[in-house]
Amino acid sequence: MRLSICIATYNRARFIERTLDSILGQMQPGVELLVVDGASPDDTREVMASYIGRHPDIRYYREEVNSGVDGDYDKAVSYARGGYCWLMTDDDLLKPGAVQVVLNTIESGPDLVVLNSEVRNADFSAVLTPRFIQLERDKSYRATDLDVLFAETAGALSFIGCVVIRRAAWLARVRESYLGTLFIHVGVIFQAPALDDVRVVAEPQISIRYGNAMWTSRGFEIWMFKWPDLLWSFTQIAEHSRSTVSAREPWRQLRKLLLYRAIGGYDRAEYRRSIQSRVSGIRRLLPKFIAMLPAKWANALASVYCGLFAQRARTNLYDLVRSENASWITRLAARIAGLGP
Repeated sequence: MRLSICIATYNRARFIERTLDSILGQMQPGVELLVVDGASPDDTREVMASYIGRHPDIRYYREEVNSGVDGDYDKAVSYARGGYCWLMTDDDLLKPGAVQVVLNTIESGPDLVVLNSEVRNADFSAVLTPRFIQLERDKSYRATDLDVLFAETAGALSFIGCVVIRRAAWLARVRESYLGTLFIHVGVIFQAPALDDVRVVAEPQISIRYGNAMWTSRGFEIWMFKWPDLLWSFTQIAEHSRSTVSAREPWRQLRKLLLYRAIGGYDRAEYRRSIQSRVSGIRRLLPKFIAMLPAKWANALASVYCGLFAQRARTNLYDLVRSENASWITRLAARIAGLGP
């Protein structure tokens, strides 16, 4: 078995069918599809039963308890039979020919393949980011290129679906330390020692359904604390490379606080929970002021800013217009940027 497409899913009965359809049309000998269901309480079991009835070669594992996204992907790799594991997501879509591209790329035996992706809105009708990784041509990296690899790909690796990894390499690495981070794959990839043969496929092979993540409600905690804490834990990587991907303490950036206030992810309760104890004196004033700012005002202000830089901030503008705090100003900015009706 050459390749295992491994999906860890939870409560995605409404979305996983399109994902499966985008994969099943590309199946061929030497490729398997397995799904680990983390005890979903929705109709995932019934949806999968329907697919297995038509495609009995799908391997479906229904777990008795939910182990979290990190634990379920780790289980998926352990269940896999392929020499390589593609850690595919449960609500995004493969582009036509993606499986063959992966098979061609793993032919020479790399440790890791990172696939580029395009980012689309929730119904796939509009492109928010044409290329998650800003490379125009495929690229290879050795262990000595770790700083460059990190700077060029770590941001895109926040999306686990772009990871195709040699199964033996995954199993040989430390995983337990990264359970609960929500990004176990990043810990596997960037821990020491560095992987010695990494390929990036520059042409997007996946369409990401943006704004549909299970953790959207926890966005402030994840992107302001958990994600940067993980990235900055890789002390073997040069500081300038880490800072290229994320500031050490992004919550100190007032524009980020304003954005999260605008979309409803930052308020007085979040200020007290996450920031108050980290700052003192006069440094508390602006974070506290932003937390108290009327959310609709913040949304309008942020949308005007993003609208002026629409090509660079389309995902932010999309978040703003989908927020309950959106106003006519936000909707107008979104329409001008081609994100609204």
